[in-house]
Amino acid sequence: MGLTKSEIFTEEQNEIAAIAKVLGHPARIAILDFLIKLKSCVCGDLVKDIGLAQPTISQHLKELKKVGLIKGTIDGTSVCYCIDQENWDKVKNILSQFLDKSSVENCC
Repeated sequence: MGLTKSEIFTEEQNEIAAIAKVLGHPARIAILDFLIKLKSCVCGDLVKDIGLAQPTISQHLKELKKVGLIKGTIDGTSVCYCIDQENWDKVKNILSQFLDKSSVENCC
């Protein structure tokens, strides 16, 4: 497998790509959507709500947590997850600024 050469791109470009990669899976979108609709932390089993196996859910939660879209707390044997509002707002700002960049009209 070849190198991505991420070092030749700006920090902003790498950050947007990391966010896009995490948002590029429908299961992760479903998890985020579920957490947003709850408007609170979920400490229960997401398997019945999302419809995927527990190891799959765990892997997606790990990826979402890695980029900071969600946060989790451990209470005994239970792990609670919720949207990390501060990072969520940061991601919204980053994507909004990128998507609001000017484009050339009638170029093709």
